[in-house]
Amino acid sequence: MNNQKQQKPTLSGQRFKTRKRDEKERFDPTQFQDCIIQGLTETGTDLEAVAKFLDASGAKLDYRRYAETLFDILVAGGMLAPGGTLADDMMRTDVCVFAAQEDLETMQAFAQVFNKLIRRYKYLEKGFEDEVKKLLLFLKGFSESERNKLAMLTGVLLANGTLNASILNSLYNENLVKEGVSAAFAVKLFKSWINEKDINAVAASLRKVSMDNRLMELFPANKQSVEHFTKYFTEAGLKELSEYVRNQQTIGARKELQKELQEQMSRGDPFKDIILYVKEEMKKNNIPEPVVIGIIWSSVMSTVEWNKKEELVAEQAIKHLKQYSPLLAAFTTQGQSELTLLLKIQEYCYDNIHFMKAFQKIVVLFYKAEVLSEEPILKWYKDAHVAKGKSVFLEQMKKFVEWLKNAEEDFLTIDFRQNLSLKLKKVTEFRNCTLSKANRSCRYNVMSHVSWFLHLPTSLYQA
Repeated sequence: MNNQKQQKPTLSGQRFKTRKRDEKERFDPTQFQDCIIQGLTETGTDLEAVAKFLDASGAKLDYRRYAETLFDILVAGGMLAPGGTLADDMMRTDVCVFAAQEDLETMQAFAQVFNKLIRRYKYLEKGFEDEVKKLLLFLKGFSESERNKLAMLTGVLLANGTLNASILNSLYNENLVKEGVSAAFAVKLFKSWINEKDINAVAASLRKVSMDNRLMELFPANKQSVEHFTKYFTEAGLKELSEYVRNQQTIGARKELQKELQEQMSRGDPFKDIILYVKEEMKKNNIPEPVVIGIIWSSVMSTVEWNKKEELVAEQAIKHLKQYSPLLAAFTTQGQSELTLLLKIQEYCYDNIHFMKAFQKIVVLFYKAEVLSEEPILKWYKDAHVAKGKSVFLEQMKKFVEWLKNAEEDFLTIDFRQNLSLKLKKVTEFRNCTLSKANRSCRYNVMSHVSWFLHLPTSLYQA
């Protein structure tokens, strides 16, 4: 018989020993900082050696966990406290951006260090962007020299693609903008960026992150004007950026003009009100007439749903455009405006296949409505047309152009000659009438102006 007591079950549960690989390492940025600073001190100011040290240390140190500390050290020389200051009781190193010389060449060399590090350890990319965003918010805590160095470095890193332009959002911080820190920083940043790339590449990067229309926000609200921006950045030596912003503003104004035009047309506003509005916008935003006529044409053509049948769309187009001819005529006072309109019509008819046969009818309509005149039409036919549908449209216009060329011989029709004959008869009667002495000077002035008509060859006005 077994006298041993049987062990009773308990409710305390079983304790398992944590595997060593699952044990969480204590977060200790200070120890990490000491290791990095010691290594940088040993490498000295040789940035090639610094890059090699950082490459090798990634295998031994936890870069993923201490990314912020790592970048604080490389930029400022040590861990940054909130606001951008360095703690007095912490280790520091002079092998950092803020302790380097304040010139573009040195910042380009430091940019290579960051490039190599992030290419080697791809997971640091996001951490580095977050670091730069933080540093930009800390700008007030840095000296002017430190801000200049950071601006040049950021410009180079934006140019070579290490950083995304979205980091510039930090510059729109209200306090930085209010005190002028953002605008001053942007000057140095864009200078180094444009030095590495041209303004077109800079514009493309800004466009990708929807910042191409936000640059004026670098200034307080009461200074957010094209004139102020242009003056500030041109005086700082960034004329290319000033011109770019001016062009962007114009593009924005054009889009707004087209949007408002379409709304006015859909409401059926009187043409006189629309014309007044457009002329005010032209003056306000310095938009030339040839650009405006293109906007009006697009707006007019977008206000109607076109018939899909080719044989019906031409009639619909003529009816629609005849209605808007007075509006179009108000903005074709220049030859270039008329030529622009002709090109817009050509491109539209080519891009919308149902309009291919309507081109000539539209041009003739506009000619009769005095929207277009002979000279621009002849110039378009001769050499100012574009390649789109060229052969089709030139063939359509052939007979009309021939008629225009012969207009000097044929334009004196019977009706015109009869009308001219009647007018000249009245002028002759006026010449022969007796005027009072008080009106003699008036008579002399009038007769000097009409005498040219009276000496025209009789063949021109005899029926």
